[in-house]
Amino acid sequence: MEARIDALYRHPIKGFTPERLDSADLVAGACFPCDRLFAVEDGPSGFDPAAPGHVSKMKFTVLAKIPAVARARTAYDAATGVFRASAEGQPDFAGALGSAEGRAGLEAWLTGLLGEDLSGPLRVIEGPGAHRFMDSRSGYVSVINLASVRDLEARLGVPVDPLRFRANLYVEGWPAWVENDWMGGTLKLGGATAEVLKPIVRCAATHVDPVTAERDIDVVKALFDAYGHMDCGIYLNVTQGGRVVEGDLAEAV
Repeated sequence: MEARIDALYRHPIKGFTPERLDSADLVAGACFPCDRLFAVEDGPSGFDPAAPGHVSKMKFTVLAKIPAVARARTAYDAATGVFRASAEGQPDFAGALGSAEGRAGLEAWLTGLLGEDLSGPLRVIEGPGAHRFMDSRSGYVSVINLASVRDLEARLGVPVDPLRFRANLYVEGWPAWVENDWMGGTLKLGGATAEVLKPIVRCAATHVDPVTAERDIDVVKALFDAYGHMDCGIYLNVTQGGRVVEGDLAEAV
């Protein structure tokens, strides 16, 4: 069953602006490149960089907890480590997240933006080594079937921006919801091969419009009411590395 990769995205800081890519080099057993490298603690999370483990998303500044995070427009330069952010009513920010000064600057900027919505002091943290701040303990690459989003959109009668689902790969050409039956199966994605681990169970992050920062659609309820599940998208484990380019084949084998 063939389809095409319509778009690729990374999310350098967990919860913030998706960044579109032309291509990505996937590595066996690894996360999507430059994805969820950093997270911003909203009060102490208990994360230990000496023994990094999974931490609930609700410990961080994410859309499921603070919709106003979507007000920030951000971009990360992986070559220099400089992170830029802007938002209406705020001065622009630019700082190197590899430095204490840059991290402190972003913490102050976000405190000014999110103020009353915060639970505690903010702290920018970086995943040591290969650790990334993923929602899943095992799903390191995520895929959305655009036909499934359109089917949900038709059921709701309102537009649904696919970026609500914050995936790495968006695929065009598969029948709607066929991906939910592929657990344990294999996908060819450009030059890479991956195992389908499981469907992605959705949360309140998808309720937030990524442009307006408003909670305007209860996507989780809509999924359950329409289909009897709360899934949209699939998690993958890359088993053979390779380059993936926009427009490449995405084939279930």
